Amino acid sequence: MNRKIPVITAFMLIISMMALFFIRSASAVSTFALAEDDGQTAVKTVYLTFDDGPSDRITPKILDILKEENVKATFFIIGKQAETRYYLIKREIEEGHTVAVHSYTHDYAEIYSSPQSLINDIKKCNDVIYKITGSYADVYRFPGGSYGLRAELISAVTKYGMRYVDWNASTGDAEWGMNGADQLYLKAVNTSADCNNIVLLCHDSTTKTATPEAVKRLIKYYKDNGYRFGVF
Repeated sequence: MNRKIPVITAFMLIISMMALFFIRSASAVSTFALAEDDGQTAVKTVYLTFDDGPSDRITPKILDILKEENVKATFFIIGKQAETRYYLIKREIEEGHTVAVHSYTHDYAEIYSSPQSLINDIKKCNDVIYKITGSYADVYRFPGGSYGLRAELISAVTKYGMRYVDWNASTGDAEWGMNGADQLYLKAVNTSADCNNIVLLCHDSTTKTATPEAVKRLIKYYKDNGYRFGVF
């Protein structure tokens, strides 16, 4: 019996498993860190992203802070919300932020009932963006994120020509019981620890009253720690 064969087989199995791990890791990174300028680099970059707006109550406060700090962000909007708040979308564009598609209805059951329903929802939201800005967005965030979604849904979005963006850090401002600026700040700091490229999930919907103060403190934190601010 040739004792070398089991050793070689085991070695090849290890190599195959390592290759699979790196392929999956690279794929995961590509979903949340596609940027217009330099994408994934060694430069420390944080992408502030806001979901579920615009809202009359919170979005202006966020925009005031971003303007004061000279920081740009990406707003993943709900089309139904934007239809009666053109002035906020216009302001986001005029002040150099990215307006991107989140959904029109944010109704998971309807949106994810089929690939065609998902694309129809994207189109409807993007039509609102076009009416306000004169341009269609090519960046998308799945309601709830892409994690665990059926492959056919993700494939439909990429085939439609949209880049989709998840996140790798969060303020937790959509989680139950996370309603104080201190909590949101600490959650963001902890979930983004040791990351060179941070995509931070925040919300600017009307109930997120602690988010503006947390964001203001987080901007200072990331500046003090040598991060630049990017947009999608």
